[in-house]
Amino acid sequence: MKMDLPINATTQSAPHKTRLTDGFGRNVTYLRVSVTDRCDFRCTYCMSENMTFLPKRDVLSFEELSEIVGRFIQRGVTKVRLTGGEPLVRRDIMALIARLSKYLDGGQLKELTLTTNGSQLARYASQLVDNGVRRVNVSLDTLEEDKFARITRRGRLKQVLAGIDAADAAGLNIKINMVAMRGFNDMEIEPMMVWAHGRGFDLTLIEEMPLGEVSGNRSGSFLPLREVHDQLAGKYRLEKIEHKTGGPARFVRIGETGGRLGFITPMSHIFCESCNRVRLTCTGRLYLCLGKENNLDLREPLRQKGLAGLDEALDKAMILKPQGHDFDHSRKHPALDRHMSVTGG
Repeated sequence: MKMDLPINATTQSAPHKTRLTDGFGRNVTYLRVSVTDRCDFRCTYCMSENMTFLPKRDVLSFEELSEIVGRFIQRGVTKVRLTGGEPLVRRDIMALIARLSKYLDGGQLKELTLTTNGSQLARYASQLVDNGVRRVNVSLDTLEEDKFARITRRGRLKQVLAGIDAADAAGLNIKINMVAMRGFNDMEIEPMMVWAHGRGFDLTLIEEMPLGEVSGNRSGSFLPLREVHDQLAGKYRLEKIEHKTGGPARFVRIGETGGRLGFITPMSHIFCESCNRVRLTCTGRLYLCLGKENNLDLREPLRQKGLAGLDEALDKAMILKPQGHDFDHSRKHPALDRHMSVTGG
């Protein structure tokens, strides 16, 4: 049942006169919001085994998140994605989703969605649908239980698959996200594609990005997706399509399965020229690029000056947004110390 929670009056003020446009003429229309840095898994490319999580006192309240996200929407953002960590492990997360769904009802927001590891979907799938969520991305790198336990350091593949079943039954559109890693799951890409398309799900492959100190040799596991594309093209008909989801994925349709296959290639084919995204952390820091440290605080301007302070900070952010990242897997150390879980990918 949809929760009827009010949005603070300040978020309902008239739209700001200027849209969020950076110094390179790119309009920011897509906001990714990390609602927590915590997760019930410890995926090897995302976190270290012994993570130190933020004290709860440092995390934005739902009221503050609603204020900030609401102002982004007033200034032209049309898509909001909730991420983590794992967004569905944050206590009372549906209260925030209910607040944000008001913008769907009003037509100001075109899509409210989330990326999840799937572990909590059996619990929340129906509530997500009731609050206007129509699509979820589920991170799933393998269908083999032993490999799943190794990559997540926790296991519980059956729980994730049950969550996917629940989301499907509730009517959510599902896209599977798979980080492609040489020597680990490269031989599973085709089986994963066949399984996903057989269930009516899209599959998107993602190149591993060098963020944070994690276990394993990233340079050895990096798999350029051009190789995958060419291998699949030798066996399947890969038909170019114009399907867009608002993010960086480029899709083809597989003639033999009828399903869509996406490629996200931040390493081998940089797509920064069309970047329309910024990322808000659960502490209120706004990152202007996943691959650089350009960021500024939104929490204190909001607390000190309200929406006027927030607008000032957003205007400054557009100046700080860089033209692109400089990821390089050949480096000995990661491009950034910040783990993927901080900004939610």
